[in-house]
Amino acid sequence: MKRTISIALLIAGVLLLYFGYQEYNSLGSELDQAFGGAGSTEAILMLVGGALAVVLGGSGLLKKS
Repeated sequence: MKRTISIALLIAGVLLLYFGYQEYNSLGSELDQAFGGAGSTEAILMLVGGALAVVLGGSGLLKKS
């Protein structure tokens, strides 16, 4: 059961990283970066959440039970 949750977290994290990266490089985010100095909040939250999910999922898979 724990292995299944870890795999699901890993997959969800990779998807969040992918979509966060796409959002970060979108036209709207590029305009935010040009005028505001930072990317869109949604993109940053997806990137941070994806990284956290990948770390938690990966550590769950590597942990000996």
